[in-house]
Amino acid sequence: MRVILTGGTGLIGSALVENLHEAGYEVIILSRNPARHSAVPGVKLIKWDGLTSQGWGEWVDSHTAILNRAGDNLSSGRWTAGKKRLIGESRVNAGKAVVQAVQHAAQKPAVVIQSSAVGVYGPRLTDPVTEATSLGTDFLANVCKEWESSTAAVEEMGVRRVITRTGVAISIKGGAFPPLMLPYRLLVGGPVGSGDQYFPWIHMADEVAATRFLIEHPETTGAYNLCAPNPLTNREFGKVLGRVLGRPSWIPVPAFALRLLFGEMSTILLDGQREVPERLLAAGFRFRFPEAEAALRDLLKKD
Repeated sequence: MRVILTGGTGLIGSALVENLHEAGYEVIILSRNPARHSAVPGVKLIKWDGLTSQGWGEWVDSHTAILNRAGDNLSSGRWTAGKKRLIGESRVNAGKAVVQAVQHAAQKPAVVIQSSAVGVYGPRLTDPVTEATSLGTDFLANVCKEWESSTAAVEEMGVRRVITRTGVAISIKGGAFPPLMLPYRLLVGGPVGSGDQYFPWIHMADEVAATRFLIEHPETTGAYNLCAPNPLTNREFGKVLGRVLGRPSWIPVPAFALRLLFGEMSTILLDGQREVPERLLAAGFRFRFPEAEAALRDLLKKD
């Protein structure tokens, strides 16, 4: 089977590429700047404009899965008006390109996996957040809703579509986890803000395995929360991390300091969701790392 990825050079995308290639899939990565990325032996890297299916649409057939992950990095700078516009437009434009590719394909793809994020539910307190939970109305929620909607038209063409609402995929190779871990290594780790906000984490291995599960199970369709089944608050996760590292976990990071430093973007750190993977579990997926301590010990190679 062939897999075409937009956003295939990001943290999660790179992990997916490696796993899928090793599993025998034909993998094609779409990139606006392929010269900036190292070639992966056996993986095709195709230049695209981020707007259309020109140059890659001809690769789409009935044995193809399209994984749409493209979008400007949320945490690469303060959320100015221009940055917000780029965050939204980059996602919607990529979705439109996927729809165009499906429209022009003589044989429609087997599935489109549309990426999204837990932010689609908006800031939440303690109630569990399942796929049936109402969606939020803040900036991040609206971005995610538009991202999800950008490929909705493929369903009208008879194509199976799956939406992956990912929590925080933890990996030592990048993303949110290394910066989160640094204060603990420096003996100044502790809760962020109140510490009572939920932290919807997932081990990268389970993020990849869940995505493959959804590609390979044709009965799956619609939205799925990709997160560990045992969510913790920020304070609880920090205690587990401190225990695994053998470091203290009681020095708080004040909310006002984060708001001064990051502005509106601080919502990523200060607000949370008690996300649970209800539909993924019901579909039969089994997590390798359902508990935070085992996940962190594996990532940090602690016995």
